[in-house]
Amino acid sequence: MDIAISPLARPFPEMPAIDGVTLRTVRAGYKNWDRADLTYAELAEGTSVAGVFTQSACASSEVELAREYVRQGTARALVVNAGNSNAFTGYRGREAVERIIGKVADHLDCAHEQVFVSSTGVIGVPLPIDIADAGLEAAFSAEPCGWENAAQAISTTDTFPKGAHASAMVGDMRVELCGIIKGSGMIAPDMATMLGYVFTDAAVDPAFLQALLERANAKTFSCITVDGDTSTSDTVLAFATGRAGNATLASFDDPGADAFAAALNDVCRQLAQLVVRDGEGASKFIEVCVSGASSDGSAHRIALSVANSPLVKTAIAGEDANWGRVVMAVGKAGEPADRDRLSIGFGGHWAAKDGQPIPDFDEAPLAEHLKGEEISVEVDLGIGDGKATVWTCDLTHGYIAINADYRS
Repeated sequence: MDIAISPLARPFPEMPAIDGVTLRTVRAGYKNWDRADLTYAELAEGTSVAGVFTQSACASSEVELAREYVRQGTARALVVNAGNSNAFTGYRGREAVERIIGKVADHLDCAHEQVFVSSTGVIGVPLPIDIADAGLEAAFSAEPCGWENAAQAISTTDTFPKGAHASAMVGDMRVELCGIIKGSGMIAPDMATMLGYVFTDAAVDPAFLQALLERANAKTFSCITVDGDTSTSDTVLAFATGRAGNATLASFDDPGADAFAAALNDVCRQLAQLVVRDGEGASKFIEVCVSGASSDGSAHRIALSVANSPLVKTAIAGEDANWGRVVMAVGKAGEPADRDRLSIGFGGHWAAKDGQPIPDFDEAPLAEHLKGEEISVEVDLGIGDGKATVWTCDLTHGYIAINADYRS
């Protein structure tokens, strides 16, 4: 199936190599794609690792093992298979991922717990062990590649490769952070993304790296939604090789820790928003800002109710400033709200204020805003100080076209 590049696509950025990370890609043949579909990242000894994972009760064996392995805090390799999620495949799926882990561990002479595997694609089809074996053999001897190649190889229905870069000063050392991500559909904030990986040459204690990633995730990956569906395979991993030579960051008391945390947040935010920009069939990038809620948590849940509403998303696709649909989404969220204090706007222009339509309301500025590709929806509940921002996209015929024949 040929898919047009999203009109919201962003060009792949210039990204430096990360000392201690070697990327390789090959075409294993998980699907009938004329491109690489297996990514192998070899990591320097002593690399710290952290991870956040799907909350799905039907998680893949890859997620189950990575969730267990990440606790020991070190990594030597990452393998990503695209085209087959290996989820809901029982003992055969478990055997396949354990076979991959064992093969890589033997190749690197490292512990099995230092090898992380992700798979993405069709659910319910066991990962073919023969294809995985042959693919890994080819990957071990393949020429190293760059970030864009790796980002392309982890994709499924993505229409463009996604990467992000930031840097920070830690003491007198400049450290680099580079990330790649895949995701287009089955995106909802129950972690959440599809598959994302951040690599840095900074030296970071594993426990502190885990805390920083969880903190960044709460404000980025857990604030995006395309369709309200949570994948069985959602994974974000962060790897810190320590090759920059900085004093190891172990807490916010360490010099440069704040700067590193800000850079990690920046990379995660960029990656999260790129996923929304490539939402299946998306034509508009939507920011939903909620203020005046009873708490930040309540604001977050209300924002997601708006962002996940098919009626809101289709209205924006049709460039219709139907603020009544936003009122509906606020009301169904199950959070404290007062009809007579509620205000709704688009693009900085209020359509309704304090529970009533704006007198002599001029819809022209809102209509003009909705013609653009960058849309903002503002909700003020007027009952507290809680606030939150989430990002989503519109819902078009393209979403149906992509998902109606996804398995073919």
